[in-house]
Amino acid sequence: MQSLKRLFRPKTIAVVGGGAWCSAVIEQCRKMGFEGEIWPVHPKAEEVAGLPAFKDVASLPSAPDASFIGVNRFVTIDIVTALAARGAGGAVCFASGFLEAEAEDAEGADLQERLLAAAGEMPILGPNCYGFINYLDGALLWPDQHGGKRVDKGVAIVTQSSNIAINLTMQTRALPVAYVVTCGNQAQTGLAAIGEALLEDDRVTALGLHIEGFGDLRAFEALALKARQLGKQIIALKVGRSAQARAATVSHTASLAGGDAGAGALLSRLGIPRLYDLPSFLETLKLMHVVGRLPSTRIATISCSGGEASLSADTAYGRDVSFPPLNDRQRSDLRAALGPMVALANPLDYHTYIWRDTEAMTRAFSAMVDPQLALTILVVDFPRADRCDASDWDCAIQSAVSVRQQTDQPVAMLATLPELLPEEVAEQLIAAGVVPMLGLPEAISAIAAAGQPLPELAHPLLLPTKTHAEPDLVPEGEAKAWLARFGLRVPRAKPARTVVAARAVAADIGYPVVLKGEGIAHKTEEGAVKLNLGSGQEVSDAAVAMPTDRFLVEEMVTGAVAELLVGVVKDPAHGFVLTLAAGGTLTEIMQDSASVLLPASDAALNAALDGLKIAPLLAGYRGAPAADRNAILRAIRSIEAYVVAEAEGLEEIEINPLLCTPTEAVAADALMRRKDMLR
Repeated sequence: MQSLKRLFRPKTIAVVGGGAWCSAVIEQCRKMGFEGEIWPVHPKAEEVAGLPAFKDVASLPSAPDASFIGVNRFVTIDIVTALAARGAGGAVCFASGFLEAEAEDAEGADLQERLLAAAGEMPILGPNCYGFINYLDGALLWPDQHGGKRVDKGVAIVTQSSNIAINLTMQTRALPVAYVVTCGNQAQTGLAAIGEALLEDDRVTALGLHIEGFGDLRAFEALALKARQLGKQIIALKVGRSAQARAATVSHTASLAGGDAGAGALLSRLGIPRLYDLPSFLETLKLMHVVGRLPSTRIATISCSGGEASLSADTAYGRDVSFPPLNDRQRSDLRAALGPMVALANPLDYHTYIWRDTEAMTRAFSAMVDPQLALTILVVDFPRADRCDASDWDCAIQSAVSVRQQTDQPVAMLATLPELLPEEVAEQLIAAGVVPMLGLPEAISAIAAAGQPLPELAHPLLLPTKTHAEPDLVPEGEAKAWLARFGLRVPRAKPARTVVAARAVAADIGYPVVLKGEGIAHKTEEGAVKLNLGSGQEVSDAAVAMPTDRFLVEEMVTGAVAELLVGVVKDPAHGFVLTLAAGGTLTEIMQDSASVLLPASDAALNAALDGLKIAPLLAGYRGAPAADRNAILRAIRSIEAYVVAEAEGLEEIEINPLLCTPTEAVAADALMRRKDMLR
């Protein structure tokens, strides 16, 4: 496919079709001061929106850089064919009724194939696409109203929802937006490719993605790499749940890794912070536009109210945002600026007696700024302009700007309520390099996202395989035998086909033993597992009571200081999801899990283990011995090695529990499902 540069930064725009939609495209370009040429195309009309019309694509003065195709789906294919033949730079396909409508219209899939063939190497957005707005150059292939204005630089936003795109243009948070792009059903050009093209514009400072589904995983890996190479930041608002990940409910792993755990693991792997609501999404983009990625999430707030100071601390509680204690230099400078009546702390209530004294306020605010902080925040809520006089707040604006100029450190002004920081004030602050932040929860979310450390570059993802047969449950003994070949430590075990044979095998292994019924997924719930059997009679009694006539007899492993679940589920949308969780009887009770995608880095695995609630048990809790961390990692790597080698046909693996002792990690139970049985 050709570069997207001509499409997104056009000097000539063709608008194909008539009616209100196409007229709106022309009108929006005019309103934004587009300096290039606009060529309406209509087979019958003499003019469209006051501009002379050309009867067809062949009649245009030259190949247009960008084209808005506002005709029905059948004619769209003909227009795309003509544009591609002329060497056009790209097109927005507005019409719907292609693959996205396959459930309602069987013709949709065929039409989409024809559309792609017609486009060839010419880039297209959509179909079922609202188009894009280039606020840098005033180029809008956009058939509707919007709320933005021309900017010299700003953030780019790409969304899979046209309505959300419209809403985002209406924000009054003073976020400078360079591009808003919708991608429709992504028949040819995907969200990641669009994002990569926008990042290449030097005037774009950061990229925000609204994602419903990822699609081409390799394209997202390329996007993340491009962002690193350019030193620019990406954030994402990921919505939706993975139905496929919830479908396989035979194991705990499938439940824990269900929903969007795979999406979260993918974004984390790519170093793309994830937001969960639109206000936080916009505030994070604004923060990254002004100061970029934060070196940490260590902050300070300074306000004239103890209530605001307490609220700041409480809002950040449990959000990976910290308020470090004041150091000696801060204390000394703050005491000199504020005198003896103010209790010095972070967050700081500086009281109100220096209000209106711009120099005193600047001294106090500057005293709080310190290199140990990623961001120093001045908490200021302005009065509503329609009923009050905000002139008394000019001192706060002047102080914030002076602090930024004098310290050259990141500074923000925060309104606890988003409506209490006027847009014109926010724009004034941005121009001076101060971050205007609207809403305390949104600001804390933005800081937590912007301060996430970039992970090390990982190996390419293990892509999900595509098989359609129903998976089979592999007998536990066979599953363990395969995993053992890849280095997993499993208990000594032998199968038995009768009760008498089970008793004989137990004597051969040596008591105590574990007896399991084969062919049952949830053994505990079905009464198909008995532990610590110390005699032949106990083995016989246990076997007779089980709902099966096939058994597995294993050595009884003792001395575990903790139990882990280690599972892998094939997620068709994101790859192979490795889940680590509290194991054994704690799995369902604690719901304590972390997920990464395979292959995983050492750092990712260690971070996942350290983030579990049972991490203190692994480290040795209250004098108890610690588990062998290296043995745990070897066990995880053994499972990973099997998955990588035998991915084709594999649906899931679950080791639960992995018995973690001071000297080893043993897979006590193993569940495996494959669509081709064992290879």
